[in-house]
Amino acid sequence: MKKDIQIPEVSDVFMAVVKEYNPEFQCNDWNVYIINNKLVDLEMIMIISKGYDDENGLETSTMRHKVEKLQAKSFAKVELLMGDVLKISNSFNVSFFEGSQLYDKKYVFDKGALKESSLRTIPLLKKRGILVK
Repeated sequence: MKKDIQIPEVSDVFMAVVKEYNPEFQCNDWNVYIINNKLVDLEMIMIISKGYDDENGLETSTMRHKVEKLQAKSFAKVELLMGDVLKISNSFNVSFFEGSQLYDKKYVFDKGALKESSLRTIPLLKKRGILVK
């Protein structure tokens, strides 16, 4: 039964959008990272992302990403955000295994949140970005 399924609360796993220089194209890009601030590794991480603006009826394609293993106190780049997507809300549904336990959490960067004035240093990344807990 659905009510018998227990999915524990996620802690110490974050999503961040970071503005960083891309030397290949000589421009600044906005990249999405998943951060594992736990003392244990995460396995079989599935990330489903989507941009949307309910007010204007805008919606992006759904993107799916997989990270086999994310070591403790580490991070992985997930995707590049294009300029138009920065202006709308962006959600990331993240599912992963910690040991044999399944975890699931939705992270949302609200419309208007991805802007220069919101950038802060993210300790584990040592880069400036916007963090969602």
